[in-house]
Amino acid sequence: MPEVAIPVAVDADEVLADVVEMIRTLLAHYGLEDVAIGRWCRFHDDLDLESIDLVKLATALRDRYGEPVNLAAFLAGLDLDALIGLTVGHLVDYIVAALRAAGTEQRR
Repeated sequence: MPEVAIPVAVDADEVLADVVEMIRTLLAHYGLEDVAIGRWCRFHDDLDLESIDLVKLATALRDRYGEPVNLAAFLAGLDLDALIGLTVGHLVDYIVAALRAAGTEQRR
């Protein structure tokens, strides 16, 4: 019988809500609880997160989603312009794709 890849249902809105909550936790350390965060927010220009914050975010993502979501590997694959322009939406899309790919692999 041939292997069939079945995509895993991953809700992008739920992933966005998780990521926003993680970012809010990071920003709270700077007293920035009221910053509007959406798919359009750029990590560099809009959220002004430091590299240590991205390390903390990577840890939170791994704790929440496991090994399939590797922020360091994702960022390493981006060129400088893509890194500077990285938005919350780009990250959410990456997480959804990584989870679907991991789920698909597990079902084969």
